[in-house]
Amino acid sequence: MKKSVVIWVLILVLGLGAAGAVTALCIVRSGAVVAEGSLYIPRQTSFPALLDSLRSGPRMRFLLPFEHYARRIGLDVDVKPGHYTLRKGQTFVQVARMLNLGEQTPVDVVVRTSRLPGILASRVARQLEADSASLHAAMRDPAILREYGFDSELQLFSIFIPNTYEMWWTATPEEFIARMKREYDRFWTPARLAKLPRTRLTQMQVSSLAAILVEETNKTDEMPTMAGVYINRLRSGMPLQADPTVKYAMGDFALRRILNRHLRTPSPYNTYVNKGLPPTPITMPSIAAIDAVLDYRESNYLYFCARPDFSGYHDFAATYAQHLVNARRWAAALNARGIR
Repeated sequence: MKKSVVIWVLILVLGLGAAGAVTALCIVRSGAVVAEGSLYIPRQTSFPALLDSLRSGPRMRFLLPFEHYARRIGLDVDVKPGHYTLRKGQTFVQVARMLNLGEQTPVDVVVRTSRLPGILASRVARQLEADSASLHAAMRDPAILREYGFDSELQLFSIFIPNTYEMWWTATPEEFIARMKREYDRFWTPARLAKLPRTRLTQMQVSSLAAILVEETNKTDEMPTMAGVYINRLRSGMPLQADPTVKYAMGDFALRRILNRHLRTPSPYNTYVNKGLPPTPITMPSIAAIDAVLDYRESNYLYFCARPDFSGYHDFAATYAQHLVNARRWAAALNARGIR
């Protein structure tokens, strides 16, 4: 037992009298935490609010001795925010010291594929102390955009790669973005960068094409073939004519059937109206999709169409005539199901 704790116990014993000595020592040595759990302490939390959290959160006994000891070590005037794990069997002295030293437990932040920065901000805000408004505002902050060399939040959006990241719950929006930029730079290993010349695309363009793949198919095994189709179109000067870019241009992601009137939607993201790739990704591409672009499969395919069995796979074609056959089969399948 540390000297300071021994001294504090002696003071407590003197206050209780000799008869309370055994009880005091037992309390100090006994486990105060009876059920493991997480304790979240937001910034500006007062000491009384901390005590309330300990009463209502993870089950902890000996709160009165905890309060006295916490005040003695200064925790009452300096409550450090963060996410802490209270482990079953911890004494109140161990808990007080953990909180006083700010010994946080990291949290796992899951960055899921999101179509828009605002959606990503909302999802991340559920996992960090920062709120969605401040996270989204940081993504639009001109100073942050300049720092990372981007002109807009949609360009900055390209650095977010879906994955699980361990970080502090108290990470600020600026710290979150900085972490995502470091992860993005780490993701682009020398091996991946070495594959760029074969694609003739920039990193941003790879992300833009990979984002289309994510929206076109959830079958990772056909992504390299699909990527090859789009690369063939880019190199031949054909428009990509990717249906997901029409949905993005319209802002209607629930649209199940793309009709001719939709194809004329004016937008730099509509690849039926404009040749080449969209200016920025239309969603957050997965790692599998990015690697599919880098390792695209060479073929003479220029077209693909969803299979009429609704398996999620696609039929590929090298000629427009064959593509029309595939497209008619798909349209008939949609009609049969009454999908408009």
